[in-house]
Amino acid sequence: MKVHVVDERKREIREPYVVRMGGWTLERYLAESPDNARWEYVRGEVIMYSPATAEHQRLVGFLYRLLQGYCEAKGWGEVLTGPAAVQLAPEVVREPDVFILAPEDALRAKGAPLPLRPVLVVEVISPSTRSLDLGEKAHDYAEAGVPEYWAVDPQRKEFYLHRPVGEGEYRVQTLSEGKVESAAVPGLWMRVDWLWRSPLPAVAPCLEEVLRRHER
Repeated sequence: MKVHVVDERKREIREPYVVRMGGWTLERYLAESPDNARWEYVRGEVIMYSPATAEHQRLVGFLYRLLQGYCEAKGWGEVLTGPAAVQLAPEVVREPDVFILAPEDALRAKGAPLPLRPVLVVEVISPSTRSLDLGEKAHDYAEAGVPEYWAVDPQRKEFYLHRPVGEGEYRVQTLSEGKVESAAVPGLWMRVDWLWRSPLPAVAPCLEEVLRRHER
């Protein structure tokens, strides 16, 4: 299915947007959602996102390479990126920017959407998705029992660390500097300020620092 988002003068909208269309079923979403665009299915609605900016993709790429490098070095789990779809509930399919599957789930990650619960989900916030990433998505990840959710806001230079405090509920810690240590992936940590640098730091020395500390 091909969709063009236009204004009242039928000119294509260039600004960031989120479009929600109701009246869909999971079956229609699976049949018609494109492979090269970010579409999610949530309780009868399809949610479509504007194309990601270069800045957004650079940060997603940095996080993916750092996490993937760590998991590969430690032989732990698997790291995937959107638009890989994860079915969190019968009527909820999300496409996280980056997510990590536990070792026991990595070999079962086939097809789409994946009927697997990530142990860590990462979303990079943009101005058009901020309320979604910190509201609806946080709720869905908590309800699905995702043990850890990182929401990264490069505009505000804020890192939102979500961890469970009960069934279906997160406690949120906001960081702008210092280190964050994962409770879901053994030994994984990173410096928050790496995410705010312009240009972003090279992944290799960051990964080397993460691995060196882990080996002490």
